[in-house]
Amino acid sequence: MPETKEAKKARLMEMAQQKKDGQEVKSKKPQVVKYGLNHITTLVENKQAKLVVIAHDVDPIELVCWLPALCRKKDVPYCIIKGKSRLGQLVHKKAVSCVALTSVTKEDQKDLETLASNFKAQFNDNAEVRRRWGGGVMGIKSQHITASRERAVQVEQAKKLGMKIA
Repeated sequence: MPETKEAKKARLMEMAQQKKDGQEVKSKKPQVVKYGLNHITTLVENKQAKLVVIAHDVDPIELVCWLPALCRKKDVPYCIIKGKSRLGQLVHKKAVSCVALTSVTKEDQKDLETLASNFKAQFNDNAEVRRRWGGGVMGIKSQHITASRERAVQVEQAKKLGMKIA
């Protein structure tokens, strides 16, 4: 759960009181999931992100299509999951294109390392993912143009052979 306004205010007041009394300021900043494309980009560039999760249905896809390359370059594990709305539920928003983990509790550190190594093998180090092209489905206009060209070629072939095609 994210830090509430009251909890943040109490934490900041306690820090201010410690600073005022001349004590060493001790405050535990809550560990949160970072989100937002620009913020994630900065975290990856500074190598602060431990794991990046990208949604598959971002529209337009050009917003995030370069992020896996940046993660590979900076050696940050990433994964692609279905649904920007599922990512949005993590941060209490409607939809989020990507999220990142920068720090976790000591109990969860082993789980994060396991996930990071698995995702690194599946996505970062897997060259086959980068070599495979998409579905190759043309739009309706392109399909009609291709079909008309094929018909024209068939008619031309039929004329050469002396047949008549309607």
